[in-house]
Amino acid sequence: MKTKRLLALLLASLMAFAFVAACDSGGSGSGTDEEVELRVLNYFSLVNPGALEEIERVWDAFEKAHPNIKIVREDEFEEPFHNATEAHAAAGTLPDVLYVWPSGRSTTLHSQRQLKDLGPLVARDGLAQYYSPEAMNPALQGGGYLAMIPRGLTATNAFYVNLEVLNAVGLEPAKTYSELKAQVPILRDAGYETVLMANESTWVMQSCLFSLVAGRFMGEGWETKIHSGEAKFTDPDFVAALDFIKTMYDDGVLDQSSLVLDYGDSPGLFATNRAAYYIDGDWRVGDFLTDANTGEALIDPARQENILMTVFPEIDLPGVKFNRSNSVVLATGWGINANLADGSAKLEAAWTLVKWLVGQETLTFLVETGGIGTPSRLDVDFSAMTLEPLQVTGTKFGDEYDRATAVIDGVFDGPVYTPLNDGLQALGFGIQTPQQVAELTQAAFDAWKAAQ
Repeated sequence: MKTKRLLALLLASLMAFAFVAACDSGGSGSGTDEEVELRVLNYFSLVNPGALEEIERVWDAFEKAHPNIKIVREDEFEEPFHNATEAHAAAGTLPDVLYVWPSGRSTTLHSQRQLKDLGPLVARDGLAQYYSPEAMNPALQGGGYLAMIPRGLTATNAFYVNLEVLNAVGLEPAKTYSELKAQVPILRDAGYETVLMANESTWVMQSCLFSLVAGRFMGEGWETKIHSGEAKFTDPDFVAALDFIKTMYDDGVLDQSSLVLDYGDSPGLFATNRAAYYIDGDWRVGDFLTDANTGEALIDPARQENILMTVFPEIDLPGVKFNRSNSVVLATGWGINANLADGSAKLEAAWTLVKWLVGQETLTFLVETGGIGTPSRLDVDFSAMTLEPLQVTGTKFGDEYDRATAVIDGVFDGPVYTPLNDGLQALGFGIQTPQQVAELTQAAFDAWKAAQ
């Protein structure tokens, strides 16, 4: 009798353990043994550092753990990815699972509710406890519902400082814009650019610098005031923010050559000491790290000690409301086609994949390889990782700023931010004035609002 009772208790314990494991943070259990094929649109390039390792650690591992789910993956990167998303959305051919922005570049998917509301699935599986409150807040997503689960939080401005270059010319890192401007002739005479930034793609200036600048000139919550009609893009503060971008080109802090520099080329140029400073997002850390497949890094770990990661210096000009701020938004993540039927095997398989892609194991891998800096999961253990110096710097990056302000393409729709993006480039070329850019942006906003 005792033996039978012990066996029963052991069996019950094993069943309970299996249940907990299946309901845990993300990777296991598709909820069905039925064979399912999932079409996936992935933001991915084989030329990215660690790309082959990601295929093995994320995608191959998933299929090995879930042999009944077959993944048919379409990999696209940068503009081809966004073009593919819009084409699928227009044709009604969205894949089952897709890489998604919380708003901005995925506005169509959110505003047309082409993505499944994941809230009920999160509640059913008790997943919210594993994620930051921001990640689970539907108000921070374009459609006002939980259309995707983000992989983390993203600071869109990172000001990378190359101490090797500065030391070579006897300079210290600039703490203010005036100091930055004063360094231009010294760096130029020594054959260096002051600030490297790849502005051929128009989104880069808006996301990686101007959103920060707009926040500093306009103040916290400025985007809400625009939406409510309390403020306009033509207000003096916004025009002053635009004028500051023009000033950077006029002062030579940004060279006009940046307007024809491809985004993919900039990390390599910075790594080879082309400039003293580099403006990008916090996500760029991953491009500098050691590639697990080749054993090579754009910036060797020993050299990474000479790279600082901070935010754009204090703008010591009239009209600025505060400094030490950054533009912050939910990071990209994963969503599911809204047409997948509730209770279907395909929806359960898609949900299993999404949980895997934003689960503890995958996000830990992405932190380790520099794919993300601040994960949305609360149970990613940094202390258990072996990180390169720039990764360690990235984990502390939040200490570099005191305020978080809006990222423009995260809080306005494409018809509004597109003319602004184009206008920011036109400022650099000198073919539009700050006032003209402001007026075109306000006109686009008025037209967008009238159409709602």
